[in-house]
Amino acid sequence: MKIIHKRIYITLIFILLLISGLGARLVQLQLVSTESFTDKKINLIEGSVKQRTQEMVVDDGRGKFEDKNGQSLTSIAHNRLVLFPFLEKMKWPVQQVSEIVGMQPKELTNRLANAKTPVVITKELSHAQVEKINALKVPGVFGIPLKDERPVPLAEHLIGLEAQSKQIIEEKYSDKLKNGAIKSTTPVGISGMQRAFDEFLLPEQESKLLYHVDRLGGPMFGIDVKYTGTANPYYPVSVRTTLDLSAQELVENTLNHYKLKDGGAVLIDIKSNKVIAMASRPSINKKDPFKKQNGSDSVENRLLTPQTPGSIFKTVTAAAALEQNKIQPSLTYNCDKSIYGNNVEEDHQKGQLTFEESFAQSCNATFAQLAKEMIISNPNILEQYADKLGLIQPVGWTGDVFHFEHFKQFLGEKSGRIWTNAREKKVPNAVGQTAIGQLDVKVTPLAVANMMASIARGGEKKQVKAVDALEYKNNTSLYTFKEHELKGDTINKATAASMQQLLKGVVQSEKGTGRRFQTLPYEVAGKSGTAEINVKDDIVNKWFAGYFPADNPKYAMVVVDLNTKSAISPTNSVFYDIVKGMYDLNTR
Repeated sequence: MKIIHKRIYITLIFILLLISGLGARLVQLQLVSTESFTDKKINLIEGSVKQRTQEMVVDDGRGKFEDKNGQSLTSIAHNRLVLFPFLEKMKWPVQQVSEIVGMQPKELTNRLANAKTPVVITKELSHAQVEKINALKVPGVFGIPLKDERPVPLAEHLIGLEAQSKQIIEEKYSDKLKNGAIKSTTPVGISGMQRAFDEFLLPEQESKLLYHVDRLGGPMFGIDVKYTGTANPYYPVSVRTTLDLSAQELVENTLNHYKLKDGGAVLIDIKSNKVIAMASRPSINKKDPFKKQNGSDSVENRLLTPQTPGSIFKTVTAAAALEQNKIQPSLTYNCDKSIYGNNVEEDHQKGQLTFEESFAQSCNATFAQLAKEMIISNPNILEQYADKLGLIQPVGWTGDVFHFEHFKQFLGEKSGRIWTNAREKKVPNAVGQTAIGQLDVKVTPLAVANMMASIARGGEKKQVKAVDALEYKNNTSLYTFKEHELKGDTINKATAASMQQLLKGVVQSEKGTGRRFQTLPYEVAGKSGTAEINVKDDIVNKWFAGYFPADNPKYAMVVVDLNTKSAISPTNSVFYDIVKGMYDLNTR
């Protein structure tokens, strides 16, 4: 009998210990380790809420990019019908909803069948339809504006990409990660302005529609759908760019129409020196953005990367010759000769031309001869005038912004160059090649556009802006980017005036290389360029750079087609159509 009692006591003690252990475990789960369970720091409260909550992210909370008028550059808002999954298990006025949205009831119920997450009906709704749907006050049925990515990305290389990057989070935002302000999965900027402005764009909180459900997935009655989002009136921040949405769409559509594969176009407002539109090609490979295409990452902005300019560089040689008084109006140059002094092919012979005619018809011999003469007395003449015209140094806006020293709007913008070996300044043939933008000369298309804007302004140099301001959610200003001059000497006003006449002559002259543009509603001034990249395979860079209207300059523009064949390049067609398109936008 004693043995039986002893076993009962042992069993009772074991049961009590087991109950005590379970109780202790419940205390740990519900009171002690609710937000950091196990060494993996699992938040049990969040997990519990997630199990009984159906949600839909309306906005990820990251800052946005807008054009100069406040229109989104990355997304388009559409009114949509949203249906929550629990509707499948309850009666709801599907007939009324279907009549409002213009769909068959079966279409709606089929979309809900076996749905685990909120269903978005992609048919776009009018504001009136949204009001009617929401007036029904049906739990789980909503008409709301949702943001979709633009079907054709705008200024994707300039704006850049965002993506999850644990490495960047840990390197740049370790403090925010530790205090829970962001997660290791929070998207960050990895290229372009997304990367440059990343610290201003980081999200504080997602905006969501939340609905609590019971264990069977049905709605918990008495609890309505809730909207959760940041209550902070200042965030998220918007980046107010200088881009014009209509002009950007015009440039993108024109490049796409002519299938320009490598290169791009940039359009600048001359008075303010702000980028109105910028589009680079090839398009970004979203699946592998850093995959090489034509020797460069697909995220690389071709407009910020140095390219061989060809005869565009004659603008520099001409400005130097004018300012150094090397031009004699009556003097002619033998344009049947090459830069090496031998005869050119018969179909490229131009006869005896004056300096002005040489510029209009892009005679190589004239500018090679002028450079050879000038470099004897001043070996640095070409780089000095390239610098005066803003072609060597980066031209994008830079300055101190809060605690950021030397903040750059154009992340990844490179410097130009004229020589790679100073000894070649003593080699006549090398000087001749450099004078016409060959050999080692490389400049960015953005710098070329800025050069044209500087000439149109009478020689005044400015930094190029792509962002005007950072704005709080309530539309007040966080930071305004003021206009900055571009450092260094400039050409004088008389030289600039002479250059303006030369650039007009390229288009107005009967034999000018830009004569095609004579029929445009805006008069154009500019310079063509064909840079030899691979002579054997006839591969060139094809340029046209200029400004318009010529007598009252408003826009400077560069179009460049890289690594192409001159005979098939659409450069001039792209330039022509954009100028015409800008005229149409400004006069409609």
